[in-house]
Amino acid sequence: MIDTAATTEKLNKFEKFKAEKDGLAVKNEIEQFAQIGWEAMDENDLNHRLKWLGVFFRPVTPGKFMMRMRIPNGILTSNQLSVLAEVLQRYGEDGSADITTRQNIQLRGIKIQDIPNIFNKFHKVGLTTIQSGMDNIRNITGDPVAGLDINELYDTRELVQQIQDMLTNNGEGNPEFSNLPRKFNIAITGGRDNSVHAEINDLAFIPAFLTNQEQIPVFGFNVIVGGLFSAKRCETAIPLNVWVLPADVVSLSKVIVEIFRDHGLRANRQKARLIWLLDEWGIEKFRTEVEKRFGKSLLPAAAKDEINWEKRDHLGIYKQKQAGFNYAGLNIPVGRLSAHDMLEIARLAEVYGSGEIRFTVEQNVIIPNIPDGSLTQFCTEGILEKFAVNPGLLMGSLVSCTGAQFCNFALIETKNRALEMIKSLESELTLSRPVRIHWTGCPNSCGQTQVADIGLMGTKVRKNGQMLEGVDIYMGGTVGKDAHLGTCVQKGIPCEDLQPILRDLLIDNFGAKIKEQALIPL
Repeated sequence: MIDTAATTEKLNKFEKFKAEKDGLAVKNEIEQFAQIGWEAMDENDLNHRLKWLGVFFRPVTPGKFMMRMRIPNGILTSNQLSVLAEVLQRYGEDGSADITTRQNIQLRGIKIQDIPNIFNKFHKVGLTTIQSGMDNIRNITGDPVAGLDINELYDTRELVQQIQDMLTNNGEGNPEFSNLPRKFNIAITGGRDNSVHAEINDLAFIPAFLTNQEQIPVFGFNVIVGGLFSAKRCETAIPLNVWVLPADVVSLSKVIVEIFRDHGLRANRQKARLIWLLDEWGIEKFRTEVEKRFGKSLLPAAAKDEINWEKRDHLGIYKQKQAGFNYAGLNIPVGRLSAHDMLEIARLAEVYGSGEIRFTVEQNVIIPNIPDGSLTQFCTEGILEKFAVNPGLLMGSLVSCTGAQFCNFALIETKNRALEMIKSLESELTLSRPVRIHWTGCPNSCGQTQVADIGLMGTKVRKNGQMLEGVDIYMGGTVGKDAHLGTCVQKGIPCEDLQPILRDLLIDNFGAKIKEQALIPL
């Protein structure tokens, strides 16, 4: 049960409205909302409880809602993607979609009167948006090439789906887990390159071998907890000193989420993530409570994990473990898709693959199961001019949050500005390796600036007596093996002055060279 030590008077306003009415309750009211319109809705239903259904009111685009899907492990079918595209088509230029940094997709431009019908469409093809916002488990991430990778240690797909089904009641909504203190992120990686950025999740499972009594290495997972990005604090996850077999991953996830639900801090919303409970209890007390609820002693962590590769971006064409088949990684610049784009990607997956599509945390797309004999024709498809398999070394590594165009938290526009600046930099510079540049519109860091080679966090700056859009610059974030967060190196740079600063950073720190034509004076 939820810890009631804090009195109602001490609870923040979010806890109070959750106590008045569970977020999932609006599932039975969505038809009514569609009839009365968003203007007549209760304020807490509109601004908050709808998020339990994955529906987000956006003050910057009033009347045009965002819908956040649940795409476990980032995998969906061409039929499902086509349905998402068809939903957007009716909204014309207002309809668009963004692939997120949790292998998920968000639809924009949705009208509330259409939502009941949209939910019916989703249900018919096995899609759900349930519990994808507010104080719920976010999209559960896994290796984007699970089941395809020749070198993978464990196929994460089934575990990710089982965790989602357990926490969401098979996508129907689960009141047992609909009132967490804050959001909760879970990731499972089964490869050697940390494709899921395990270290920034509240709970993550990392491949590791433990030697048994017969001195035989047995595969399982080391467990880390408490990673987060927030405006208040950014931390990498810490070891729980636990190793589990794959068969115990789902039940251990349930136990840890239950502990967070029942004991997580609720008085101060800025301190309501798991890391703050770990601070208060200490890792040993937390581990003891995990064992108590788990019902048996847990083995200590393996001495080392198997994350020993550099991070892969999965762009390009690669051989699969299935003989004669390949997967193609397409670069989707800043993750933005139109309905037409989505239909084209669905068509590629149908014509050349098995009808499967995958998203990555870098906001890109993978089309698997392309036969050797189809590759030449696949590479002639016109859509690959827009979504390249061999993009520039900056464009291919670019990540951006939604930005001020659609998000009321963002302090600056991100996606369009990022695209324009990267295109310009690639026209000026020659690089010998990818450089990961991440944009985020505010300190909430949805664009994950702290894991980037160069991270740009939106802020407001004063220049010549005027308030302008600007950024703080972060550097030094690493992913893959020995992952750690970057730190702020420059503050308050106006966006209008940013490009030459980025150019110098790329030259001084990443070996970029100015192209000869860029040296010719005008």
